[in-house]
Amino acid sequence: MNSTETAKKVASKILERDKTCRSMGICLEYINEGTATLSLEIKEQHVNGHGICHGGIIFTLSDSAFAFACNSRNAASVAQHASVTFIKPADLGDKLFATAKEISLVKRNGIYDVTVTNQNANVIAEFRGYSRTIKGPVLKEN
Repeated sequence: MNSTETAKKVASKILERDKTCRSMGICLEYINEGTATLSLEIKEQHVNGHGICHGGIIFTLSDSAFAFACNSRNAASVAQHASVTFIKPADLGDKLFATAKEISLVKRNGIYDVTVTNQNANVIAEFRGYSRTIKGPVLKEN
């Protein structure tokens, strides 16, 4: 199995297990080794008291893209630290895209940047996640 096939199988397994992504309406748009793009259409349940997308929703979308990217090699990985900078509000009806890219992977430690954009390619947020590989694969067999 090549790296793209591995990434797709791992993503499928993660999405199958990830009740948060499914319940929020997060969709996998693209996956490959060290990178992933997820999307989410902002609906009423995602809007805060100011009438804009809740920051926690944007963080969750970003964190999920980060998770797909850092697990894409079938080495089980978790977040050890993450931060987000909100740049522009997302509105009801916007479609957000979170694109994660691997910046560094040294032994068990990875750094990933995630850019969140809307349907007009406006940058909504920037996220940086630090991963740690834990014991075992995501998939037991390739």
